[in-house]
Amino acid sequence: MNHKALDFTALTIAIIGAINWGLIGFFSFDLVAFIFGNMSWFSRIVYALVGLCGIYLVSFYMYAGNSAKEST
Repeated sequence: MNHKALDFTALTIAIIGAINWGLIGFFSFDLVAFIFGNMSWFSRIVYALVGLCGIYLVSFYMYAGNSAKEST
């Protein structure tokens, strides 16, 4: 089954999370905490969604493996 909308949504949320981690690593600036408050319920939901999207995107490795086998 094709889940393009879910794939794009998960990828977008994961990219936002990666940008946030880059800001934390380079500048010690947590954008999510700045916008939603330090460990407020909403910021915890955002962090949880980023984590769930990252776990979901692990399934992309299966797609990459299947396409590599089909091309040979």
